[in-house]
Amino acid sequence: MPDLLTSVPRSETEPVTDIIHGVSVTDPYRWLEDQESPRTRQWLIQQTAYTREYLDGLPGRERIRSRIREFLEIETYDSLLVSSCRYVFRKRRPNEEQPCIYTRDLEGDDRLLIDPATRATGKFTAVKPLVISPDGQLLVYEVKDGGERASRVELIDIRSGAQLPDTLPHGYLRAFGFSPDSRSFYYAQEPIQHNEAVPAAIYQHKLGTSFEEDELIFQLRDPNNVRLGLTVGPKYLLIIVSKFDDRKTLDCYLKPFEVSSPAHLVLSGVDYLFGPRFVDDRLLVITNKQAPNLRVVEFQIDSQGAREVRDVVPARDALILNWAPLRDLVAASYLEGKAYRLRTFDFSGREVGEIPLREGTTRLITSDRTRDELFLHYESFFQSPAIHRHCYETGTTHEWTRSAVTLDPSLYDHHQGIYASKDGTQIPIHVVGRKDVLERECNPTILTSYGGFRHVMTPQFSVFVSFLMEKGCVFALPAIRGGGDFGPAWHEAAKRRKRQNAFDDFLSAAEWLIESGISDPKRIGIFGGSNSGLLVGAALTQAPELFRAALFNAPLLDMLRYHLFNGAVKWVDEFGTSQDPDDFPVLWSYSPYHRVRDDVAYPAVMMISGDSDQNCNPLHARKMVARLQAGSCSRHPIILDYNQHRGHSPVLPLSMRIDALTDRMAFFCAQLGLAA
Repeated sequence: MPDLLTSVPRSETEPVTDIIHGVSVTDPYRWLEDQESPRTRQWLIQQTAYTREYLDGLPGRERIRSRIREFLEIETYDSLLVSSCRYVFRKRRPNEEQPCIYTRDLEGDDRLLIDPATRATGKFTAVKPLVISPDGQLLVYEVKDGGERASRVELIDIRSGAQLPDTLPHGYLRAFGFSPDSRSFYYAQEPIQHNEAVPAAIYQHKLGTSFEEDELIFQLRDPNNVRLGLTVGPKYLLIIVSKFDDRKTLDCYLKPFEVSSPAHLVLSGVDYLFGPRFVDDRLLVITNKQAPNLRVVEFQIDSQGAREVRDVVPARDALILNWAPLRDLVAASYLEGKAYRLRTFDFSGREVGEIPLREGTTRLITSDRTRDELFLHYESFFQSPAIHRHCYETGTTHEWTRSAVTLDPSLYDHHQGIYASKDGTQIPIHVVGRKDVLERECNPTILTSYGGFRHVMTPQFSVFVSFLMEKGCVFALPAIRGGGDFGPAWHEAAKRRKRQNAFDDFLSAAEWLIESGISDPKRIGIFGGSNSGLLVGAALTQAPELFRAALFNAPLLDMLRYHLFNGAVKWVDEFGTSQDPDDFPVLWSYSPYHRVRDDVAYPAVMMISGDSDQNCNPLHARKMVARLQAGSCSRHPIILDYNQHRGHSPVLPLSMRIDALTDRMAFFCAQLGLAA
């Protein structure tokens, strides 16, 4: 477990003190928020040199790199779209830096449609299919550079491969939908720069015309803290206005195609989940209104407003994970106990059958109602993702793509335990590893969870986890509160001012691992990204003695100022804001950046971020590294892996992913005592 051989780079303090609701809050590294300042860039150069000195000196790096390359240099498929006559999807062949977009006729071979390498813009350019036109002839796809959230939106003729001039500029596409005749499309897009007031508006663009001629369909007088969405039916355009004030609500407007009248309000102040989708002329909505585990409802919607007609997928004891139409039926998937179930319902709400599923995490990804097809995404702790195609007419399911990586199931085991959190709440936990390792005590262990935004943690394949399990690590995954594992109540139990419940659940998981003999504090590593990075930060600062190492990927850490950057104010309903006198004491009590103390022996830390993160601004990582380096009295490394191309979107090229995972695996191997 090597310690650092050189002194830690010195980060200058330049304290800024704010008085928030009568409380004095001092920020010593506010200057690091300015990403482009010469001081910040010089600081990043010093931190990168320090990080590379440590990581490049760790043993076994080439062996690690070789195994990571075996995991990643494989053929992958994702982002499948289905029309009545063809499939469009993304595929990366072994050794390619970025996936390409392909098309396939129903019974034909794969045909290359878009290769980002031919754009001559470098290996950081990535493409992804978004929408197929109703007639199946046009594809809308996005183009990203590095990990940026914004993108360019382009159109291509699928049959001829000809690029259309109808291209949306670089920005944030908030809504998109083709007209029923495929001759125009509707869109709402925000530019990257928000220096000036940006109108919240939806336009109609007719293919082949100038964007200057686009017709304004809908506009809000007050565009602040709102986001537009839309869904297109055969007769109507339904516009969804999400409002992110103290709590999230939404309004719905209806715009008939055959009438020149403006869109009119049909629903107002909706404070429950409302996920609409047109199925022919039916409007189906997934909602949690009077249904904690969700239900799918048919709405009647017209100039008089919107009214529930009937339940199409009634509420039941198990949570609806996802759903899709299938000709004159609706399929819905559930996790019932430890098994995934896929049930079908007719439009009267009567359950008519069940589609058998194999063991593992299975979710609906798309359907083709004209051919009675359902496509399922399958993966497990031991098998990489694969796509399965189910034909309802014949009742058969087969592999559309095969799992490219499979761990030997005879060598591994997976079981579910349960433990009590601080307040007594029973929390389920997955414990996974090699069979011979699980039979021993005091094992090196890696622990993660999410705990927010109703996100459900299910068994999934991870190269990160698989490599460490091969080396003798136990992997632990608790289903903590704040997620959606057991419906909206599980989310609400750790939302906003109750956020500490999620942190307590996570800390109790570590304590359970220790008390049960699975691991000990000198051998537990924790990791997480984004909201999960906040979870790791809270655990690290509240109980540093429980952990040996922590890895943060694009985290949120300054919870008093998070809402001031990159539109994160839209998360106020989830976290609260320091501007609210009732939220502030809670955020102040756990904000990881503000809870770092001097002369504390913190675990080893590897922080990962980059200039292109437009979700969780990289200021969080920069400031936290500076604060931990100044506060920790241990000799454990606190390092920052930072790259200008890295952002929140997982679109980095293959060679960079191999390098990045090599660094992370070398870090954990060194800190947890694993043989590299």
